[in-house]
Amino acid sequence: MPVLPQELIRAKRDGGRLPADGIAAFIAGVSDGSISEGQTAAFAMAVFFQGLDADERAALTRAMADSGRVLAWRDLPGPVLDKHSTGGVGDKVSLMLAPIVAACGGYVPMISGRGLGHTGGTLDKLDSIPGYTTSPDLATFERVVREAGCAVIGQTDDLAPADRRMYAIRDVTATVESIPLIVASILSKKLAAGLQGLVMDVKTGTGAFMAGLDDARALADAIAETANRAGLPTVALVTDMNQVLGRSAGNALEVREAIDFLTGATREPRLLDVTLALAGEMLALGRLVDSPTEGVAQAASALEDGRAAERFAAMITALGGPADLLERPDNHLPKAAVARSVHPSVDGTVTAIDTRALGLVVIELGGGRRRATDSIDYTVGLDAVAGIGEIVDSDRPIARVHARTDDDAERAAEAVRRAVTIGDTPPSPGPSVIERRTGERQ
Repeated sequence: MPVLPQELIRAKRDGGRLPADGIAAFIAGVSDGSISEGQTAAFAMAVFFQGLDADERAALTRAMADSGRVLAWRDLPGPVLDKHSTGGVGDKVSLMLAPIVAACGGYVPMISGRGLGHTGGTLDKLDSIPGYTTSPDLATFERVVREAGCAVIGQTDDLAPADRRMYAIRDVTATVESIPLIVASILSKKLAAGLQGLVMDVKTGTGAFMAGLDDARALADAIAETANRAGLPTVALVTDMNQVLGRSAGNALEVREAIDFLTGATREPRLLDVTLALAGEMLALGRLVDSPTEGVAQAASALEDGRAAERFAAMITALGGPADLLERPDNHLPKAAVARSVHPSVDGTVTAIDTRALGLVVIELGGGRRRATDSIDYTVGLDAVAGIGEIVDSDRPIARVHARTDDDAERAAEAVRRAVTIGDTPPSPGPSVIERRTGERQ
């Protein structure tokens, strides 16, 4: 006799262990609409507080992956690889990483998401590119991956539809940080994409969902353990999110920084370190190189000689974007009506940043969502963001605000000043890549 959804929710609310068939039935109901949004939200909250054990987590991941079509890549001359980030402020790594790996012989069918909470989403960034289609049909997706070597799109109705519905509900019900739900959400999309290797970028710090290092390690291990158990070779890197990654936060602004990165106009060192480290791991997982260190060298070469930029341009064009985006980004990317530099109240050195607060500034400007149905202003955000250890004064601003109105810009400027601590003594900068996790006992 089937278990009623409310009884399954009650069981988890009270700390019970859910059977695999009960989880599968619940997720099937999420997919076909017979489970309401309220019930889905209640289930997510029960899991948030009570957690899932390894078997429950695996069952939830499998059920969500199997809720739609699972891709099978045949006759590709290289491995099918991907990366996923747990989300950060200014994290535009995917925009560069996918074409870098493609230029080195991998194939990257990247199923990405929209912004969650205070973090930006890769799809929202790509939506700022005129004409770019983030929701192509699967035939187009497969063709672009084969021809360009990479394609970054959103979930379609066919791929892990249960996750797509739960993802939006988590965003607006304060259940984003649940490790079991994060694991199932990430891996269901990756399993459905038919991957042969996955690298996780698990953020820690003031701008991360897992702000504490121990929590980030737990998430990294949970993802790697669950993925490897499901037959998907996975490595996780724990990386720093105590400051904006790169110099920008906001959709079109981040695309512009990614273009500058790919073309060599400018490459912020921390952003470069994280991107190359992830690329090295991906290439090693795909056995295109013998070690992550060799992979870093190969990735750097593809970046320097322009092959990665060529792959990015090919992907953009194949998915409907401008053919000359790399050459003429200012002709295509939208711009905010107001741009204002934010100078500190007192001169000094940036000693700490509330990076989450900067992410919320972008949302308040209109660059993110409070509700799943909210529209986004792709032009607003921050650029020229100073990092920890940098001097800021009347010449070097903390950041530059891009806003719709002068009033919006002024409010954002005050919030930016509150989020950044200025002192006299430069702090010792921590590493961009903190450690590597495999899901095994460390």
